[in-house]
Amino acid sequence: MRILVIGDIHGCSTAFDALVAAVQPVAEDRVITLGDYVDRGPDSFGIVQRLIALEKNCQLVALRGNHDHMMLASRDNPETYQLWQECGGKAALASYSPSGGEGKLADVPSEHWEFLEKRCVDWHENDTHFFVHANVLPDVPLPEQPEYMLFWEKLVFPMPHCSGKIMVCGHSSQRTGLPLNLGHTVCIDTWVYGDGWLTCWDIPSGRVWQANQKGELRTANMDDYLTDQEGEE
Repeated sequence: MRILVIGDIHGCSTAFDALVAAVQPVAEDRVITLGDYVDRGPDSFGIVQRLIALEKNCQLVALRGNHDHMMLASRDNPETYQLWQECGGKAALASYSPSGGEGKLADVPSEHWEFLEKRCVDWHENDTHFFVHANVLPDVPLPEQPEYMLFWEKLVFPMPHCSGKIMVCGHSSQRTGLPLNLGHTVCIDTWVYGDGWLTCWDIPSGRVWQANQKGELRTANMDDYLTDQEGEE
């Protein structure tokens, strides 16, 4: 079984489609997506729709990101709605608009709300790795992590976690377009909505696929990116 981890997607369906076509997930594969499905890119609607379809073809574990949280919270909180609009929510709602103009929360189908609220999770772990959107406190067990760490805290000299497992995360965009591999911490938010790439990592083999919004592809191995805390190869 492959364990395929995909970084922050942000409505970038061209890159997502190219990546999935290259990786070709099958029923035996576990696909772990690290959140931030909506905002910034042009096709939040299409990404959520694709993830719902992907659930039927593989073992999907979808995490929530901070942008997904903001979208959910915007339904009941005008202040959060305004913050979300300023952080990419306008692009997300526009992708749901039937007229192609500004969208409304009412344009979002119930199936998409149900996916984000009920079927996505805050974190995931296996015997060797754990998966979060943003970050963790190194000395706190996963079930006790505060939300601000799981969804909002950027990576700043991350330390090994008390579980002894490798942390795999997104959120801290790597503007080089390359994964950050510190050994105990791997970040695969590689800035697809900017000038970067969308990253998929098969943990057992180490193989990495990347696709961008031009539909271009490239591959590597996660060991190629191994670096120390100071950023030296």
